[in-house]
Amino acid sequence: MTRQKQRDQDAALSRRTLVQGFALGAATFAGAGSALAQTGPAAPPTTITTPPRDFGPNGAPTTYFWDPDVVTVDPSFNDLAQPNTAIKRLYTGLLWAEGPAWSAQGRYLLWSDIPNNRQMRWSEDDGRVSVFRSPSNNSNGNSFDFQGRQLSCEHLTRRVTRYEHDGTATVLCDNYNGKKLNSPNDVVAHPDGSYWFTDPPYGGQLYEGEPDAAGGPSNSGGKLNPRIGQPAGFAPGKRELPTNCYRIDPSGRVDLVVTEEQVPDPNGLCFSPDFKKLYVVSTGKGPGDTGPGGKGEIFVFDVGADNKLTNHKRFSECVIDGVKCGPDGVRCDVNGNVWASSNAGRAVGYSGVTTWSPEGKLLGRIRLPEVCGNICFGGPKRNRLFMAASQSLYAVYTATQGAGPG
Repeated sequence: MTRQKQRDQDAALSRRTLVQGFALGAATFAGAGSALAQTGPAAPPTTITTPPRDFGPNGAPTTYFWDPDVVTVDPSFNDLAQPNTAIKRLYTGLLWAEGPAWSAQGRYLLWSDIPNNRQMRWSEDDGRVSVFRSPSNNSNGNSFDFQGRQLSCEHLTRRVTRYEHDGTATVLCDNYNGKKLNSPNDVVAHPDGSYWFTDPPYGGQLYEGEPDAAGGPSNSGGKLNPRIGQPAGFAPGKRELPTNCYRIDPSGRVDLVVTEEQVPDPNGLCFSPDFKKLYVVSTGKGPGDTGPGGKGEIFVFDVGADNKLTNHKRFSECVIDGVKCGPDGVRCDVNGNVWASSNAGRAVGYSGVTTWSPEGKLLGRIRLPEVCGNICFGGPKRNRLFMAASQSLYAVYTATQGAGPG
């Protein structure tokens, strides 16, 4: 029997006996001790207990050598997880957290709070959280390039932006062959100076950006007014492109690298540590999406010396114990393992993070009490996994390092 199965059995027994004990009532409380007795070791609190575990700074410590919500599936995961540390909620109060990115030089984490139209910053030295950039043009994914410059994918303005060291901002891409982008989602830097990004349609909704102008796919009836809440002169656009992935060459040229037919509704993406593989997440249909629609899977490509992608194949369907653990953001560690955020909807105990070997074998899971949208490695040693999960930011130390930058 695996360690996790034993834990789950003990937890179930604990809850059953607890309910039986309460049923005895106050009059028989003195005799409830035997009813509450357990036949096995005490089960640690997890995300599936009632009431749920408090992950915050004032919550009770786990007091267990392995955090009960860091779940080993394959024994090799024990070499990646850090035993004597706990998952911590660093901040809460967001509307939808996304796009975490680590600044190695500044020693801070920044991430997007998309509906609130702002970027947030967590400082490593004192744990202070502050508003980093507002408005942020409803930014989603963020990253840092090899020169330490911040990259942001903006829903509202349908573009990819780079923030320079002198404080100016450069628009890296806002169209492909003269057609406006949909809503760039995630971006990664390549050592050759190029940037690769995904362009699904999720920004075409009121909550995370703005719908199309009247007649566009996300506003076909024209009943929504995308100018409400925007500054004077705002000009809404219409969706014009399929959901593709692109490469921005150092020369400024934009190349189509992954088509909608190959990976519908592309979302998160990352390179392997040697930059010979590109992982691309395919999520569900966005607003007004008339394409094939994603199914919550991860795909992988081989990256050639000429930047051409070949050997397209499905890496994982992300189904665990019969539960769809919908991926979104992905990152690789230095050993090539793939860490993916998990949105399992109402399947409590399956949202959080999943970890896969380079061959696509499930190694382990990290359970969070909220659905997780995106992740990144950071901290001074890049051995801390940051998880942007719905309304909160979480973190846990690992025994490996993320493949940088960003």
